Amino acid sequence: MSEKPADKDVIQIRLDGDIATLTFDRPDKRNAMNDALVDELDAFFSNPPEGINAVILTGSGGHFCSGLDLAEHEQREPIAGVYHSRNWHRVSDLIEFGGLPVISVLNGAVIGGGLEIAASTHVRIAEPDVRFQLPEGRRGIFVGGGATVRVGRLIGADRMREMMLTGRSYGADQAVPLGLAHYAVEAGEGMPLAQKLARKIADNAPFSNYLMMQAIPRIQDMPRAEGLFTESLAAAMSQTSDGAKEGLRAFLEKRPPKFR
Repeated sequence: MSEKPADKDVIQIRLDGDIATLTFDRPDKRNAMNDALVDELDAFFSNPPEGINAVILTGSGGHFCSGLDLAEHEQREPIAGVYHSRNWHRVSDLIEFGGLPVISVLNGAVIGGGLEIAASTHVRIAEPDVRFQLPEGRRGIFVGGGATVRVGRLIGADRMREMMLTGRSYGADQAVPLGLAHYAVEAGEGMPLAQKLARKIADNAPFSNYLMMQAIPRIQDMPRAEGLFTESLAAAMSQTSDGAKEGLRAFLEKRPPKFR
């Protein structure tokens, strides 16, 4: 299969009510990361369609993302390299902290930059053929899309270091106990589960979702006392929100809450 034209979108977007599905669409490259793909992630998460309450992120052609497209990789001067890496960090932050819950369906290659993007998502579902890997150390380079922070936080610095030194890969059966994924499913079950979870999450109280995505990872970076105080602030804010009022009414009236 030939490379798709440069002017064609490398991410396909489908809207189903208040749930958006983004599909990396470079199947002949195993959805390898290039600047165009990063730019399209940036464009979506910087200005998502109005009314979207959850996002599913996946890849076409049997792979999530095989990492940096080395065929398009440029030899950059150090300062330009820093700016390039920091732009990836900025886009990953948009995914993690942009305000939309993001569920990733992971199969095939979830390698290098692909794992960095997956680690930015809030719920990760692994299918049986998935392969998680950070091969940069075996290629004479270093991760630059946030892995030392995000992947290191998921699996621990010691395990990540060994993973990079040896090029070791992990499959779906290891992903959940390691923290690389939250769910391991059978072949073809990833998207149905993602759609089910997206519906459940999208039906939550919006501000409660926002606090869970924004406060929890930041509290993990705080000293104990500051973290506990911040938890108190988040709890107090949530308890006075419209979502909390509806949740209490629904409980007393013995009905499911309707937050939206």
